[in-house]
Amino acid sequence: MKPKIAVIYGGFSSERQISISSGQYVASIIDKNLFQVYEVDISTKKWLVNGKWVIDRNDFSFYADGEKTKFDAAVIVIHGTPGEDGKLQSYFDMIGLPYVSCNALCSALTFNKFYSNHYLANFNIAIAKSIIIRPDDEIHEKQIIDQLGLPVFVKPNAGGSSFGTTKVKEVSQLTPAIEKARKESHEVMVESFIKGREITVGVLKVNNHVQALTPCEIRSKNEFFDYEAKYNPELNQEIIPAPIPTQKLEEAKYLAEKIYRLLNCSGIVRIDFILAEKDQKFYFLELNSIPGMTAASIVPKMLKYDNLNITEIYTGLIREVMNKS
Repeated sequence: MKPKIAVIYGGFSSERQISISSGQYVASIIDKNLFQVYEVDISTKKWLVNGKWVIDRNDFSFYADGEKTKFDAAVIVIHGTPGEDGKLQSYFDMIGLPYVSCNALCSALTFNKFYSNHYLANFNIAIAKSIIIRPDDEIHEKQIIDQLGLPVFVKPNAGGSSFGTTKVKEVSQLTPAIEKARKESHEVMVESFIKGREITVGVLKVNNHVQALTPCEIRSKNEFFDYEAKYNPELNQEIIPAPIPTQKLEEAKYLAEKIYRLLNCSGIVRIDFILAEKDQKFYFLELNSIPGMTAASIVPKMLKYDNLNITEIYTGLIREVMNKS
């Protein structure tokens, strides 16, 4: 019997539709000669297998034609909650279902931009100056600008995408931007602007070997690489390899692998940096523990550039978590 694999997508956040596209693509490339693949769509209303069978949440099983089916492993492809913030991982840990993705602690930490940034700063990873605004905090515009300068980025603190993010150039824009971000997350991070080039690096671990992929430069026609630019190819350029000196390419890979280990990541992640114009240092922006995985997404393009077969990569990831369980 082939192992039964649940590819889980959807979720509860604004990123639901992109997650469905990512999950369906991942389901399509997993080797059907080796695994029996099921698609599981998790929403606030129902958890459905292949669009028809309801998941029993007591043990993540389902009944089809009177027969109970349990999965051997899961591949989590949910952007945002509950897949990227560690909630689903905690549930799977409790019921003993192995999964491909970062673990619960790593996912929760990396989903919280402010905490993950300041955790990494302890290990001499460069980060932008930032402050956190919690739900009951008063907004002191002058104090924030005095501390961080202008422009600043206002971001939902808990989030896996650019939904709710604003580049603020004038003091009058600050409070509206914070209110916009609060619609996506209870906490809001305000971060100083660093002028430079956006460099992103995919990193994966198979057979206990951490490997950074060839870095990519993202050039957005919008003010920054916002949600619109991410999913509209006419609004951004993704250049692999990033057109920076070879020494800098190697430095980006080294830093990405270091961060992957420091955060105890698993599976495939994407790490975003700014290569600052002022000092040519890489500043950590964020880690996407479940990056976009559609055919048009950056990580699959990186894998292709590095001559890595995405089907074989997922075969290795699935077998690894099953062997550890």
